[in-house]
Amino acid sequence: MDDRIKPGEIYTTEEARSFLKISESTMKRMIKNGIITAYKVSGHYRIWGDEILRLVSPTFERKVYSTYKNIREKTKKVIKNW
Repeated sequence: MDDRIKPGEIYTTEEARSFLKISESTMKRMIKNGIITAYKVSGHYRIWGDEILRLVSPTFERKVYSTYKNIREKTKKVIKNW
């Protein structure tokens, strides 16, 4: 298997897990929660290479941290006003 993710290619969940180095349960959770977009074909999920690349991009990481930071600040305010 080639170690590079090709944006226009379609990958199985096993291949995507291998690239992302995550467990099967984590992959299922990511698909279920909409973190990664997967398409069901004949009962099996397929994932575009673009989706895998989006997950490992620094931009995505910044968005996740920004969301986490906002939630943390809101939680602090609620606790303070409690």
